Amino acid sequence: MSAPELSIVIPCFNEIENVAAITAAVTREAERHAASHEIILIDNGSTDGTRDAIRALCAADPRVRGILNNRNYGQMRSPTHGIYQARGAAVIGMCADFQDPPAMIGELVALWRGGAAIVLGQRRSERTGLLLGLVRRAGYALLGRIADYPVIPNVTGFGLFDRKVVDTLRRWKEPEPFFRGMLVESGYPIALVPFDRPERAGGETKNGFASLLGFALSGLAGSAKTLLRAPILLAVSAGSLALLLAVVGVVALIAGGPAGAWLGWAAGTAMFATLLLFLGLIGDQLRLIAERTRNVPLVIEEARLNFPDAP
Repeated sequence: MSAPELSIVIPCFNEIENVAAITAAVTREAERHAASHEIILIDNGSTDGTRDAIRALCAADPRVRGILNNRNYGQMRSPTHGIYQARGAAVIGMCADFQDPPAMIGELVALWRGGAAIVLGQRRSERTGLLLGLVRRAGYALLGRIADYPVIPNVTGFGLFDRKVVDTLRRWKEPEPFFRGMLVESGYPIALVPFDRPERAGGETKNGFASLLGFALSGLAGSAKTLLRAPILLAVSAGSLALLLAVVGVVALIAGGPAGAWLGWAAGTAMFATLLLFLGLIGDQLRLIAERTRNVPLVIEEARLNFPDAP
C-alpha cells in the first residue's frame, strides 16, 4: 500500500463526545486539500467508550487507523508515538477537542507545499486566569533566557511536519519527548500561523494546573514529572516563601520597623530555593540518561487497526 500524501494524528483520552465529529471534520478537510490521506486516532487508555468509537470509525473507513495503548502513557509520549507511526509525506498533529481548528488544514498544507518543513499554529491569546497567565509569561521568559534554542510562545504542538522532520526526530529516541521543543531544536525552518483558539467542543479539558506544570517542567528539564522533581517543587515553595518574606521586609522598612531580619531570611530562603532548583534539574537529567540506556518504548500498543502491517 503506497504512503499517503498527508497523515493527521489525533491523540485521544476520554473523547467520546468529540472523536467521531473531529474525524468527520478532518476527513472533509483532508479530502479537499490532499491527494490522499490517513487519519490516526491513538487512544491513551480511555475509559468512556472512546476505544469502541475508534473501532467503529476504523471499520467504516479504511483511511482511519487506530492505535489502542495498553494504558495511559501521558500527554507527551502517546501523541509523539502516533506521529512516528504516520506514513504521510507530511504529518499533522492536532487535538481531538476542536481547539486546533480542522479548517486550518488547508493553510498548513499550502505552506508546506510552498517549502516550509515545519508549520506551527500559534494561538494569539490564552484563556487563563490572572495567576496562571502570570506564571505562563514568567515561564516563557525564563526559558527564553536559559534555553539552548528559541522558545516560541503560545505554540502547543498543533501543526504540520515534513517527513524528513519526523524521521529526524524519531532517530533521537527521546524517552520523554517534549515534541514542540524538539521541533525547534531540530533547526528546520518554522512557519507560524496565528489563530484564535476556539472553545472546546465537548467534554472536559485534560490540562489542569498539574499537567500544565508538568509541561513547563518538561520544557525546562527535558523529561516528565517524577520523584526526582521533588527538589524543583520544593524550590517553588521556597521561592514563594522568600518572596513573601521580602515583601514583609519592605513593608517593615517603610514603616520604620526592624526590616533587616526579614530581608536576611528572604535572601537565605532564596538561595536555598535556587540550590534546590539546580539539584532537581540535575536529578532530572540523570534520570533521562538512565531512561535512554534502557531503550524503553514510548508506549506499548494493545492493538492497532487498519494499518498495512496490522494483523
